[in-house]
Amino acid sequence: MKKSKLRGLIIAAVLLITLYYFLPLVVDNLPSFWTSKRLKLGLDLQGGSQIQLEVDFTDIQISEKEKEDAVKTALQIIRNRIDQFGVAEPSIQRVGTSNRIAVQLPGLQDPGRAKELIGKTALLEFKLLAEGEQIQELYDKLNAYLDENIEKYDYLQKFMDIETEEALDILESDEDEEENEDESHQIFTKLTSTSDGYPNIVEYENLAVFKTLLKDPEFLAQIPAGLQLAVGKENKNDIYGPRPLYVLLERAELSGNYLESASVRIGQGYDPKTSGKPYIALKFNKSGAKKFANITGENIKKRLAVVLDNVVYVAPTIEDKIPSGEARITGSFTIEESNDLVIVLNAGNLPAPVNIIEERTVGPTLGSDSIKAGIMAALIGMIIVVIFMIIYYGLSGLVADFAVIVNLGFIIAVLTMLEGTLTMPGIAGIILTIGMSVDANVIIFERIRENLKQGKTNRTAVDTGFSRALVTILDANITTLITALVLYQFGTGPIKGFAVTLSIGIVGSMFASIVLVKAIFDGFITNINRAKLSI
Repeated sequence: MKKSKLRGLIIAAVLLITLYYFLPLVVDNLPSFWTSKRLKLGLDLQGGSQIQLEVDFTDIQISEKEKEDAVKTALQIIRNRIDQFGVAEPSIQRVGTSNRIAVQLPGLQDPGRAKELIGKTALLEFKLLAEGEQIQELYDKLNAYLDENIEKYDYLQKFMDIETEEALDILESDEDEEENEDESHQIFTKLTSTSDGYPNIVEYENLAVFKTLLKDPEFLAQIPAGLQLAVGKENKNDIYGPRPLYVLLERAELSGNYLESASVRIGQGYDPKTSGKPYIALKFNKSGAKKFANITGENIKKRLAVVLDNVVYVAPTIEDKIPSGEARITGSFTIEESNDLVIVLNAGNLPAPVNIIEERTVGPTLGSDSIKAGIMAALIGMIIVVIFMIIYYGLSGLVADFAVIVNLGFIIAVLTMLEGTLTMPGIAGIILTIGMSVDANVIIFERIRENLKQGKTNRTAVDTGFSRALVTILDANITTLITALVLYQFGTGPIKGFAVTLSIGIVGSMFASIVLVKAIFDGFITNINRAKLSI
C-alpha cells in the first residue's frame, strides 16, 4: 500500500510539473503564478546568422601552447561581446581542437552588425568603483527620469506595479528620502535587487531589459557625468543566475596596454588568503608600474575593477601601495576561474588576428518550413504508432499511446524548464523517441500475452510481465542513454541538440512505460476482477 501511494505521488508530481511548463506553449493569458519560461528555437528553426571565425597564425611564429592560449582568449572575447549584443541563446563554440570558432545567432538577420562587434579590438581597462554618495545620486536621477518618461519605454511598464517594500536604497537613506521613494515608482531600482557581497545585482529575467536600457542614448545621457554602469561577468556554473551591477568611475586609471603579463600561481607560506590557493599575478611594464604605484597609493581600501569591453570580471580591494609593478589578485578563485581571468587580462595582447572565413544567413521562411516539416513528421509518426498499438494490443495499446503523449509533453516541459533550445536535430530526437516510447510496452505486453497463454490470472500475468521485462528494458535504454551522453560530450551544435532531446526522451520513456503504465494497469485492470484482458 505504501509503495502504491509513493508511486502515485511521484506520478502526480511529474504530471503537474509537465503541465506547468508545457501549458504556456498552447494556452495564452495564464495566471501570473504560471512560469514565464518559454521553449526557445534554434537557428535552424527561427532563422538567424551563422559566422565562422579563424585565429590566423600565418604571419607569426609562436609555440603550440601560445596558439592554444590565443584561441581560448579569442573565444572569451567573442563570447563576452555576443553577450553584450543581446542575442537570445547564442552558440559560441570552438570547432573541435582546431583554431576555428563557430558563432550562431538565432533571430539575427543582419550579420554585418555582429561582424562589426566581433571584429573590434579588445579593450581592457582598470577602473575605480564609485563612492556611496555618487551611487545614490545615480539611482535617484535615473529613477526620476524613468518616472517622468515611462511612456517612451513600453518594456518597462511591467515594473510600475511591483511592490517596493524591499526597494533598493544602497546607503540606507533617512526617513525623508523614504517618503520621497513612496511618491515615485522607483522603476530603475525595481530592475535590480540586493545580494550578499554586491551592492546590487540584475536578475537573469531582467537582464535583457537592462541591456536594452543601457543602449538607449537618452537614458545614458541621464547618468551623472564621470560615472558608468556595467554588469559583471556571467557565472559559468549558473548561466541563468543573477549578474552583479557596478557603478564605475568612467575614466580608466590604467589600460591593458600597460600590462606586460598575467599568470596563475599557487600561494605559498602561511598567509591564509593565499596559502595553497590560486591567485593571479600581474606584471606591468615600466610605464605601467609607475602609474599603478600612484593609483594604488592614492586609493587604498578602494576597489579597482578589471573591465573588458565594459564587462567587469573582478573588482578586488586595494590593500596597499604597490611600487614594484607586480601585483596579485586574491580571492575565492578556483583554478578554472583563475585561468579564465588570466585569459581576460591577456586579451589586450592578443597574439594573432581573428578572421571571418564564412558567414551565412538562415531566413525565417526556411525556419518556418523546417518547423512545419518536423511537426508533420512527428504527427505522422505518432498517428501510425497510435493506430498500430490500438489494433495490435486493444485497450492496452491505448494505455501505451497515452504514455507516448505524456512522454512528448515531458520532453517539451523539461526543455522549457532548463531553458534549452529546440533545433531540427532535436525534433529528430523527439521523433525517434516516439518509436522508442512504445518499444518498452511492446516487450511488456508480449510477456503478459505469454503468461496469459500459460493460464495465469490477469494480476499474475501483468505483475510477472512487468517484472520479467524490466531488466531488458533497463539494459536497452541505459545503453542508448550512454550513447546519447557521449554524443553530447563530444558532439557540437546540432549533434548536442539531438543528444539532449534523446536523453530526456529516454528518461521520460522509462518513467511512462514502467511506472505510469503499471499504475494504470493496477488501478483499472488488475485491481478489478476482469474476466478478460484486452491485450
